[in-house]
Amino acid sequence: MTAPSIVWLRDDLRLADNPALHAAVDRGEPIVVLYLLDDESEGVRPLGGASRWWLHHSLRSLDESLREKGSRLTLRRGAAAAELPRLVDDVGAGAVYWNRRYGRAARDVDTDLKSTLRDRGLVADSFQANLLFEPWTVQTGQGQPFKVFTPFWRACLERPEPRQPLPEPESLDAPATAAPSDDLDDWGLLPTRPDWAAGLRDTWTPGEAAALDTLESFATGALADYGDRDFPAQEATSRLSPRLRFGEVSPFQVWHRMRGDLPAEARERAQGFLREVVWREFNHTILFSSPDLATVSYRPEFDRFPWADVPDREIDAWRHGRTGIPLVDAGMRQLWTTGWMHNRVRMVTASFLIKNMLVDWRVGEAWFWDTLVDADEANNPANWQWTAGSGADAAPYFRVFNPELQADKFDKHRDYIRQWVPEVDDDSYPEPLVDLKASRRAALDAYETMRRSTPGD
Repeated sequence: MTAPSIVWLRDDLRLADNPALHAAVDRGEPIVVLYLLDDESEGVRPLGGASRWWLHHSLRSLDESLREKGSRLTLRRGAAAAELPRLVDDVGAGAVYWNRRYGRAARDVDTDLKSTLRDRGLVADSFQANLLFEPWTVQTGQGQPFKVFTPFWRACLERPEPRQPLPEPESLDAPATAAPSDDLDDWGLLPTRPDWAAGLRDTWTPGEAAALDTLESFATGALADYGDRDFPAQEATSRLSPRLRFGEVSPFQVWHRMRGDLPAEARERAQGFLREVVWREFNHTILFSSPDLATVSYRPEFDRFPWADVPDREIDAWRHGRTGIPLVDAGMRQLWTTGWMHNRVRMVTASFLIKNMLVDWRVGEAWFWDTLVDADEANNPANWQWTAGSGADAAPYFRVFNPELQADKFDKHRDYIRQWVPEVDDDSYPEPLVDLKASRRAALDAYETMRRSTPGD
């Protein structure tokens, strides 16, 4: 009698370069491929609305790919500590494989399950799949996590070259009797009343095949223009962030494609792009050592920052692109419509909320978590804290992105602004929510108040 292997997928919704799946194939028994939607385990952050939309379609695509290989996707929902052992019993599994996660709550769940399963006599193994450099492998000379990015980047480059991607299995042997599975539509991941996802459907095609196409298209096309990536009207960015977030493509695939055969005009840009990939790794290293990154200031003195008591209507004006500041409004409307925002504009919109409106960075982080298709438990809070000045390697607090100067520099002809704010030159466009000069002064004064209240300053 066979004892099937379970491959437990999380942020690795792909068949190629999937070490957990590869291990199950090598074991030689039938394979149950599981996605477990765990929005119950303590400390594991539930997905936001845009991420739920992406997940639905990525799982649908993955199931189609599995069926082409002779397998299928098994869906379960609930706390992993209960649901995974239940599936083990349902199928009589002899092994469970998964790829590692790095937030503390997720690590705790995985560690407990590994112990429980091994105590029952099962094989239970985890693998490196979604980071090039796991957090404990890149440390300072004192054995501490890096707090500044550039030394972290250099340390990564000094390490052995990341492994080559693993091939996609040619076929997958599934148990003769399908494991009991939920119906994806019953999970209610898609918005209905109202259905706000039309712009997401027009912009994205989730799934591994589309992710690999996106990587190849970038490598042979937009990468050559990557030096213009700060200009939001230009198609010079990779659009790989949601693909990496859901693991439809692995960082190993990205790394080696950027190191591989590229057009001559793109080669010098590839290293700059890989630096951005490693920024993602840096943020995950921060999360590994600071698990409360989404709720607690990395620099504790910012817990004393005197945030303003801003009316909800003004925060809603920021959320929905009605601040009267064209570049901010353009970015926030792009986000609401597409589930994505250009990185330069992300910094501008975040800076405006934090430093011109004096709204706590956690308010903005929560909004981006709910509306970004690439909302990542490390990148999202780490980047918000970077802008706020409270994070690792943060910009000095006095660096306030002036959205008018940013527009003059990076959207000189207002192509991006007019795409998203067509009424910008009409009388109907609102007056600015704040005075940029006066609000900047108020932000610097608030910072001084915090600094003077910090012991030792």
